[in-house]
Amino acid sequence: MPSLFLLAACGPRELEPDAAYVCDRCEDWNEPIEAFRVHGKTWYVGTNGLSSLLVETDAGLILIDGGLAQSAELIDASIRELGFDPLDIKAILVSHAHFDHAGGVAAFQRMTRADVYTSEAGVETLTSGRLSEGDPQYVADSDAGSFPAIENVAAVGDGESVAVGSTNVRAIYTPGHTAGSVTWTWESCAMNTCYDVVYADSLTAVSAPGFSFGASGAADRMIESAGIIADLDCDILLSPHPFFFGMHDKLERREEGNPFVGEFGCVFYAETVLGWLEQRLDAEGR
Repeated sequence: MPSLFLLAACGPRELEPDAAYVCDRCEDWNEPIEAFRVHGKTWYVGTNGLSSLLVETDAGLILIDGGLAQSAELIDASIRELGFDPLDIKAILVSHAHFDHAGGVAAFQRMTRADVYTSEAGVETLTSGRLSEGDPQYVADSDAGSFPAIENVAAVGDGESVAVGSTNVRAIYTPGHTAGSVTWTWESCAMNTCYDVVYADSLTAVSAPGFSFGASGAADRMIESAGIIADLDCDILLSPHPFFFGMHDKLERREEGNPFVGEFGCVFYAETVLGWLEQRLDAEGR
């Protein structure tokens, strides 16, 4: 009996998804989309409305963001359809600790036993699965916005990198949407052509009722973060929600070359989010 138990415990590890999260936009966000190569060893394995990226290295895979809790199965299927084994995931990186980007991470962490990385301010939220009081979307005495708690979460300092083999993914703190928001950047190469990829975190002024971006100081942080993103070396812009980088339009233009490569993606992104922030501050009467 002990031998049989040992064999079972050492058997293949499979994804065990957590209960689905329900929200007004979740069904649309979680529509499946065919996985594709962005450039070189960077792949899109997310859903129609929530980005998840796979970075292939010489020592395993890096997964960036896990969508909703119910996105995990779709992401897992996309990774396998590309010919990769999800058990080769060595590190999981999180942009910010909200249910629509961190929801599927716990399931992948349990299956792969990979360490999860985020900013110093994001660790507590990921490990508890509950929003902190300072989060713009926090609702007092409510489970709104909660997601499956994640184990083995490590903090990466601003400007520091997560290394898997010879690949280094650098963390750039860009707070505002949340206090712990992280933009991740790395170099992706193919056919002797290398591009700087920037996974720019969300900078949208979305909140629960009663929160003020102006009075809280979150607006100032967002303005500073937008400037940081605009100044990055940025050949390919990606972000947690595909519409931020025009994914669907670009996929229709793939026959014309690689539409994801562009010189001013990060600058345009920064200008766009600052425009949205200005509208929000006007609505707040500031």
